[in-house]
Amino acid sequence: MRIAAVGDSFMEGIGDEVVGPDGVLGEPRGWADRVVEQLAQRLDEPVYYANFAIRGRILKPIATTQLDAALALDPKPDLILFNGGGNDMLRPTFNVKKMIRLTELAIDKCREAGVRLVFVTGAHPTERLPLARRMDGRGDAYMDAATELVSRTGNELISNWGDDHIRDARYWADDRLHLGPLGHERVAAAVLTALGYPTDFPDEGDPAPPATFRSEAHYARVHVLPYIGRRLASRSTGRGREPKYATWHLMGE
Repeated sequence: MRIAAVGDSFMEGIGDEVVGPDGVLGEPRGWADRVVEQLAQRLDEPVYYANFAIRGRILKPIATTQLDAALALDPKPDLILFNGGGNDMLRPTFNVKKMIRLTELAIDKCREAGVRLVFVTGAHPTERLPLARRMDGRGDAYMDAATELVSRTGNELISNWGDDHIRDARYWADDRLHLGPLGHERVAAAVLTALGYPTDFPDEGDPAPPATFRSEAHYARVHVLPYIGRRLASRSTGRGREPKYATWHLMGE
């Protein structure tokens, strides 16, 4: 089986970084890696994996540059995991019709290539995110339009946006914008189950500690102010980054 992934930080795995023996955070793992790792363990055949996702990417380069690179792989993928739109929701230029046109373009490209495309949506953000209210409305509009699109085209959609349970703070990383390890594990279980490989959701563990004035001030200083600075400077966190796996990678080696 050959699986390729395209998308943004959600697909790259930001928030689920591998912890080294010295306690230092390494490269991101993420739900897509977890899905492929599980398939490699369960299937009686080799599983090859490519991941072109890069943090900060809006939907257009995902549906064009990344997807074209995935479809150009030799041999072609059996399955492409497709995600995008979260970064578009944070921008003033967000437009649902444009998002749907790009998503339909991706569906058409894969259908013409004879490659299975599974559209995996991002998770509904925790209410502790300062931009949660903006993302609520935009995300709901995009998900409604995407649901209508896949109904019309017969494409596959796995919606994590509809999983209200994942809005709990314990599923999210410290920046509240990206899922943490528990969140990525939950999404991986949902995707595996939807693909026909039933997987239990992870144990939630203890509730997240309540917010305090000190914790909110720390959050603003460490995460909110740097984010505002990047937006004002039009500087993406993914600038200069290369894909995690731009060629076929045999899982389990």
